[in-house]
Amino acid sequence: MINILYEDNHILVVEKPINLLVQEDDTKDPDLLNNLKSYLKEKYKKTGNVYLGLVHRLDRVVGGVMVFAKTSKAAGRLSKQVENHELKKIYYAVVCGNLKENGHLEHSLYKDEKTNTSYVRKEGKLSILEYQTIEKKKNLTLVKIKLKTGRHHQIRVQFSYIGYPLYGDARYNKNYQNGEQIALFAKSLTFFHPTTKEEMTFTLKLPKRYPFTLFERE
Repeated sequence: MINILYEDNHILVVEKPINLLVQEDDTKDPDLLNNLKSYLKEKYKKTGNVYLGLVHRLDRVVGGVMVFAKTSKAAGRLSKQVENHELKKIYYAVVCGNLKENGHLEHSLYKDEKTNTSYVRKEGKLSILEYQTIEKKKNLTLVKIKLKTGRHHQIRVQFSYIGYPLYGDARYNKNYQNGEQIALFAKSLTFFHPTTKEEMTFTLKLPKRYPFTLFERE
């Protein structure tokens, strides 16, 4: 059952579970978008197709806050906020190593479409984030991250590139151990409501799983 954080006639805000696709792909595995369409169809006894606009994404292995649009007008306005960097996302991650207090990362990221993997390369797209070190324990660091751009695997690639890969990252952490779950969580989302223009913020508690449980915080 998906955790519904907020719903009105225009938007649907939910907590995306970990290891669930946002949108159907070639694997045909279950995905969040179709799951939510089924929820709306059943709740409102709709016949035929249900519209639900996807305006931003999270990696399959990452959980956290997402907003969907229930009308095409809302989708257009939310997508515009994404383009203008008005939709603000705050992530929390646990990285391997003792990271310095604060930082600003700026790289050019290139996505290899064949392998679905991103790399730091000159021909890539400008990728910027800011981070704040929250706490350090057992050679792990809890980090608060503000994305300035939204590139493919951006947080994972940039921290790996500077030598502090995310705990449990099977793709970008060379010391990954089988069975570990990536320690990356979309904790907060802020945007302007597409019709009322009201600024809205939705925040979740950190997951109750290792290594987040090392850091006793909301």
